[in-house]
Amino acid sequence: MARKRILVIDDQSAVRFGLRDFLETQGYEVHEADSCRQAIDTFLAVKPDAAIVDFKLPDGDALALLPRLREIDPGVPLIVLTGHGSIDLAVQAIKEGAEHFLTKPIELPALLVILRRLLDVGRAQRSQLAGSARERRRPIDPFLGSSPAIRNLAAQARKVLEADSPILIQGETGTGKGVLAGWLHRHGPRADEAFVDLNCAGLTREFLETELFGHEKGAFTGAVARKPGLLEIAHGGTVFLDEIGDVDPLVQPRLLKVLEEKRFRMLGDVRERFVDIRLIAASHANLAELARDGRFRRDLYFRISAIPLVVPPLRERGDDVLVLARVLLEHIAADVGRSVTGFDADAEDALLRYRWPGNVRELRNIIERAVLLGDGGLIGHRDLRFEAAPQAGDDELTLTLRELERRHIERVLGDTHGKVEPAARRLGISRSSLYQKLKDYGLGPSRD
Repeated sequence: MARKRILVIDDQSAVRFGLRDFLETQGYEVHEADSCRQAIDTFLAVKPDAAIVDFKLPDGDALALLPRLREIDPGVPLIVLTGHGSIDLAVQAIKEGAEHFLTKPIELPALLVILRRLLDVGRAQRSQLAGSARERRRPIDPFLGSSPAIRNLAAQARKVLEADSPILIQGETGTGKGVLAGWLHRHGPRADEAFVDLNCAGLTREFLETELFGHEKGAFTGAVARKPGLLEIAHGGTVFLDEIGDVDPLVQPRLLKVLEEKRFRMLGDVRERFVDIRLIAASHANLAELARDGRFRRDLYFRISAIPLVVPPLRERGDDVLVLARVLLEHIAADVGRSVTGFDADAEDALLRYRWPGNVRELRNIIERAVLLGDGGLIGHRDLRFEAAPQAGDDELTLTLRELERRHIERVLGDTHGKVEPAARRLGISRSSLYQKLKDYGLGPSRD
């Protein structure tokens, strides 16, 4: 996690130097401003976690500045300093949004106590909100089941929880890539911060830019007010971009800049803004192949694929289908207020025999339909209205040779619990050849 950023706003260089020197020794990242104008610009660019504001500045005072800072981000605690303290002045500052009021000369230990308390209160409030949201959503565990494929994925995911590098989740449509992304955020070091997601499929360049980066008032026709982008909203937290392979080529270099430099510009603004996020990207397409064909930037692909995770299709997870079905049934029945207790034997057999071309999403839809249209009690085979399903192997007749090879490698890796040495022997190729194929296909087994 990045260090907490403190903005010191004071026109006296000696005061700024003293505060910077002290706060940096306490582990904070310090930024400075010497006027109201510079304070607003720096506040926008840096997005501080707290600000220390001198009451008298060359181009105004704290009573005028505080509301403007509050308008930009009402969640940032503000501490006001003055050389001429009075009760009336303190009351006015508090009314304008200050959390605390201190007189000069500053007692640095007291300032540190106040600063830590204000930051802890903000963290606790975010944690409480995040906990309430988690309780309301009752998220599904992405690792339900005991198949080798899902156990391998769970082991890989737990290894990368504390890392802050981008994660690329790949897998067929409906396998639960978004569920996995949410789990990674909730169990990682940024769990108390924001989690925002955007499905990039089919979005125009203009819409994608304003959603990600935001825009200033007047940036284009119809921009009647400032709109913060998802990057700004997610500052300190996680951004999940689903179907990142569909991101417009003209937007890709801007996204790469965010990942490499942690900076971006809103539409209609010349100032760069700092942002601290962790990116989780997902795609059902083979991004490595798109990058080789020039349909996706290679540098962006290499940056987002530092940690690749592959969600297995449901048809390769065996009896996990029944585990998932029972949990989904419990959630759906509770949500719609229906008394449905489970599946009969014929229904369970049908669930196991179906090929699940739509994966977990299709499973959920079929169960939801059965709950809503059924009579309660046990769900029977007749309640499960499957789409016309190909027999085992028929769907593979339409696949390319490359996709057939990829699927076969995935199956063998699942059987060998992700171990390359036995998988290479089963496939009849060398370890180095298999590692190269894994890299090409964006697969990520554990090292032997």
